[in-house]
Amino acid sequence: MDLNRGRLHLLIVAAGSGRRMGAEGNKLLLPLQGRPLLAWTLESALASDAIAWLGVVGQACDRQAIEALLQSLQPRQPWCWIQGGATRQQSVACGLAALPAEAEHVLIHDGARCLAEPALFDRCAEALQRSGEALIAATPVVDTIKQVDGQGRIVATPPRCELWAAQTPQGFPVAQLRQAHQQAEQAGWEVTDDAALFERLGWPVQVLEASSANLKITTPLDLELAAALLRAR
Repeated sequence: MDLNRGRLHLLIVAAGSGRRMGAEGNKLLLPLQGRPLLAWTLESALASDAIAWLGVVGQACDRQAIEALLQSLQPRQPWCWIQGGATRQQSVACGLAALPAEAEHVLIHDGARCLAEPALFDRCAEALQRSGEALIAATPVVDTIKQVDGQGRIVATPPRCELWAAQTPQGFPVAQLRQAHQQAEQAGWEVTDDAALFERLGWPVQVLEASSANLKITTPLDLELAAALLRAR
């Protein structure tokens, strides 16, 4: 499998807050099975055969801890620290500005998704480079979803077969994603993931099915579930 190594780059967004976790600092530095949560994310990404370069986007207050963590993992790939912005969207834009000049394709991954396995990064990278089309890891929704108005009343029940829960990694051609972020800044768009920018512009995004275990750590319950899943591996 030719993944065109040397051309695929990964940005990990690591500027998470601990507000919903009840933590005072970055939730990515909370302990999970005896290690910082972010250590699991980084270790998995660095074990992927597809990743040739890594950028970690975060806040200045966490730089020393995150750089020390990266150094302890002894990456074989070159990596760099990138100062993030006030929002996730701004942080990704900072990451894109810091990519090496040769970067043609990029994967974006949330540091809080610490259970993503190396094979998922490989699959996303292969699909992105094979088709050249943007993609996201996602899982089919199993619950019935209700659309609710501002008064708390149900207004619609979208067909479950058409609904997928978005995850990361998400992969994009670099030039296109930069253009999308530039247009978003000019238009004042605020989105929660990069695929939404492509949707606004009418650009195609593929879905690559991933495991529901690739959860995002947001609450204390998520942390307990992640610990149980890691013990079961």
